Amino acid sequence: MHLTLQQLIALAAPVLLVAAVPNIQPRQAQKITVDLSRKYQTIDGFGFSAAFQRANLIVNLQEPKQSEVLNLLFNTTTGAGFSIVRNGIGSSKSSNSDWMNSILPECPSTPDGTPDYKWDGKDSGQLFLSQQAVKFGVKTFYGNAWSAPGCMKTNNNDANGGNLCGVSGTYCRTGNWIQAYANYLVKYIQLYAQNGVNVTHIGFLNEPDFSTSYASMQSSGSQAAEVIKVLRPTLDRANLVNIGINCCEGTGWNVANQHASQIISAGAENMIYAFTSHEYTSRVGSPMRTTRKVWQTEYCDLNGGWSTSWYSYGGAGDGFTWANTIFNGIVNSNLSAYIYWEGVQDRATNNNNNEKLILIDGQNYQVSKRLWAFAQFRDVRPGAVRVGTSGGSNLKSTAFLNTDGSIAVVIINSGTSTQSIGIGLTGSTLSNPTVNAYYTDNTHEASSQSVSIATDGTASASVPGRGMISFLIQAGARA
Repeated sequence: MHLTLQQLIALAAPVLLVAAVPNIQPRQAQKITVDLSRKYQTIDGFGFSAAFQRANLIVNLQEPKQSEVLNLLFNTTTGAGFSIVRNGIGSSKSSNSDWMNSILPECPSTPDGTPDYKWDGKDSGQLFLSQQAVKFGVKTFYGNAWSAPGCMKTNNNDANGGNLCGVSGTYCRTGNWIQAYANYLVKYIQLYAQNGVNVTHIGFLNEPDFSTSYASMQSSGSQAAEVIKVLRPTLDRANLVNIGINCCEGTGWNVANQHASQIISAGAENMIYAFTSHEYTSRVGSPMRTTRKVWQTEYCDLNGGWSTSWYSYGGAGDGFTWANTIFNGIVNSNLSAYIYWEGVQDRATNNNNNEKLILIDGQNYQVSKRLWAFAQFRDVRPGAVRVGTSGGSNLKSTAFLNTDGSIAVVIINSGTSTQSIGIGLTGSTLSNPTVNAYYTDNTHEASSQSVSIATDGTASASVPGRGMISFLIQAGARA
């Protein structure tokens, strides 16, 4: 619901905005001050992956279910409004099990031989998903390889770890495959572009500190720097100068920091767009010491049975838990992007746990409250700058200045009782602004709130205990 606030912005002092949930009597408002002069990191967005053929679950949905799921993921008004898709770059010779097939199932006999690329036009369902995302206005597509093709590695297998032939400490009878791997990644980018999807970021490692029975490739940060120093000029020669290189997808924050330190020491920091981390072995902590952006690119709850709860005493998969997880990454660790693991998954995979945001079971689907935790950040659009907030008891608050001048404010109520919230704006030049608000708790999913205007010009409403509320303050119609 949009309401005009007359004289909301005064140059002499902050203006108080108070928000209220219908049918709840607000208490004395707690004031949150938004200071637009205190600026932090620029946000690239929020996203998810549908790797290992999970995207095919969406491909196989019939209408109207397919459109419903796509809207849940990408719609900026009724869904989560995701703005990043992380696609897995395949390395396997086949699509057996849930493997992602390679565009180069067989390498030439030598690294400088002519590659025989094979493109199936599907890419494990990820191309379709990406094409649909484009229709919703998504512009950030991250292609991330779990491994190079096995024929480029020390163990001649895309699974079970091994290293890329040619990096320090390796020996391969066939020679150095770093340049061939860089060419392979360029070809992937070109194939997507030919099909209407512009890959914007590329990654050549995934959890390189971990060897798995599926696609995996090991690397230190120092070895990764050697690849970066070949990949960057290769992208540039192919006129892909705007493609950002991300590295290195460590299993946890501590590993990611170690990789970043080694890459910086090797002189490759300026060739990186973003350092990337997962949160499985250690959670994100204090901001990483780097001049580059930092993304959290994969995490999920692997424990507990499938849950659609918002708050169940902190149980596995709770939406409220995830609201705090995202908040911690963005506010306390200065992340520029937060990407969940799987957007969709079926019931059988991984014992039907909380690895996904949406459970797709044949032609039916269920939505977890984790998706709605992300939806509370949907008005934080790519390019937004996080700005300072202060004040409030049992409230976690953060705010963002979007490129169009609108201000998104996101607040988590950590207390058990309803809290009235007042928002003071300093440094804003919005003219005749309007306010839109929505909230999520155990019984609501990004539900719109009415915002009432008091005689003193304040807008009033509240957020339930262990609930989450977001405001979008934007310029209104000209008087």
